[in-house]
Amino acid sequence: MDITVRRTGAERSWSLEDLLGRPMGTITEYPPGNFTIHPEGNATETMHGLRPGPYASLDAALAEIETHTRGVCRMDEDHGQ
Repeated sequence: MDITVRRTGAERSWSLEDLLGRPMGTITEYPPGNFTIHPEGNATETMHGLRPGPYASLDAALAEIETHTRGVCRMDEDHGQ
């Protein structure tokens, strides 16, 4: 399952959406240097068993999602890091 990653309006927060625009959850960085995955909606089933974190970087959190979902996480170019 491919996922689009977008920075939200909140500092240190990224939204996760499937290719149809459905919310899959968020990744938050708190405290700095600790990234945690928060699955939502249908993603709670899709990401069942995923270790939520913390991860040392956003890339590490995204790599965990890719491994678990066997898809690709793509950063939205307009709303990236």
